[in-house]
Amino acid sequence: MKRVRLSVRTRLTALYGGLFLLAGVALLVINYLLVDSSLPEPAKYASTAVAARLPMAETLSPSTTLEVSPAGVVAGVATDVVADYRSSTLSTLVLGSAVALLVAAALAVLFGWLMASRALRPLHDITSTARKLEAGKLDRRINHAGPDDELKDLADTFDGMLDRLAESFDSQKRFVANASHELRTPLAVQRTLIEVALADPAVTPELRKLGTHLLHTNERSERMIEGLLVLARSDRGLAARAPVRLDEVVRSVVRTTSAQAEAAGVTVETRLRPRTVAGDPVLLERLVTNLVSNAIDYNVRGGWVHVDVSGEPALAVRNSGQAVPAESAAELFEPFRRGTPDRTGPATHAGLGLSIVRSVAEAHGGAAAARANPRGGLTVDIRLPG
Repeated sequence: MKRVRLSVRTRLTALYGGLFLLAGVALLVINYLLVDSSLPEPAKYASTAVAARLPMAETLSPSTTLEVSPAGVVAGVATDVVADYRSSTLSTLVLGSAVALLVAAALAVLFGWLMASRALRPLHDITSTARKLEAGKLDRRINHAGPDDELKDLADTFDGMLDRLAESFDSQKRFVANASHELRTPLAVQRTLIEVALADPAVTPELRKLGTHLLHTNERSERMIEGLLVLARSDRGLAARAPVRLDEVVRSVVRTTSAQAEAAGVTVETRLRPRTVAGDPVLLERLVTNLVSNAIDYNVRGGWVHVDVSGEPALAVRNSGQAVPAESAAELFEPFRRGTPDRTGPATHAGLGLSIVRSVAEAHGGAAAARANPRGGLTVDIRLPG
């Protein structure tokens, strides 16, 4: 059975209305008892009235049968009249009070809803501000100007937290910018030195083999650092958005990776429909490049790669290859995760490709999902807003 979710405003309104209705019922009961006790008893009132106004009535005792005398007839009629009056008064009191209680309860629920909305407005402001925040845009604040109460303390605390987060993200941006230079420069110098050493005709075969291994290791380190920097950049969000033709990006990437596909013996087929998305063209190109390159490398000779650009999902990349456990497909988006041992792939991969894909998709307000193909290989779907 599905549980019904009630908002805080609805619960507060129900609480206000219920308490008012309970208090109204109690007031109605007390009012009824007071009026009931103040109205005279019909028989006693009739006997007293007849005794005061009719001659010879004082000689009658309460136990005397009144119906046999004129005074008794009058007393009986008076008793009936007073009884009807008493019953009518109490019925009118109950009916009028019930109608007034229902009207007042409806007004109490209405005013309770309005008061709850007013009291919870700072919470709505906090929720709205939190939903509009992005990693690259932490400049929004609540700036609650209400009375100095618990809700203002909550809003001010939230604003203070955002100030600290903005400072932390700014510090991270500076760190990434500095790391980009400090990490790339020594690796570039090392690669140059190794290439110069290998260019020497007098180098021995053993030294050439060692230099080649060091050069491959250096290149792999450069790719890993580049991937980490791209991952950090996409995690910070987008500073600006521009219209990007996703189908043209895919066409360019497929053309660029054609030599890689030919060397691997893999056929790449495309089905591209015009699709424009708002985002960063550089990050989107990296997303497509990682997907196509992974689909080629994690494949088998004579295999295939299908790349589709359409409405939903915006991009789908399917490839043949070794079987992938269905429960492990989602784990491939984790950094440095390359799945089962038969998907370790070439040593040039650092296990960041799909992590970057997911981070770039989320930075564009989309999502990435992977599923294993029944006959081997993987399908990656990228959903991007238009």
